[in-house]
Amino acid sequence: MMGANWQLFTGFAFFVIMVLIAGLYCILVTRNLMRVIIGLELLTKAVTLLIIVAGYVTGQTALAQSLVITLIIIEVVVIAVAAGVILSIYRHNESLAASNLTSLKG
Repeated sequence: MMGANWQLFTGFAFFVIMVLIAGLYCILVTRNLMRVIIGLELLTKAVTLLIIVAGYVTGQTALAQSLVITLIIIEVVVIAVAAGVILSIYRHNESLAASNLTSLKG
């Protein structure tokens, strides 16, 4: 990677690292389950952006686009299932706090 491609990659890599840090912070610090899902979304969006930039820099945009489309489909399924589980937890506990999950039995 030389010249303009290297500058493009480093600029986007810095942004991707910042989004990854924000996603990890959302997941590790909060106890609210909706914020955990938002953190998971941030992580997957950062990975998506990194794949797109890496495909552009290496000249393999078709491969990068197919990987990103696959990642987006998997992400939607995971988020839909997680949202359903969180909705069920909220209906049962009337709270989205993860600390309330220890009271569930069975």
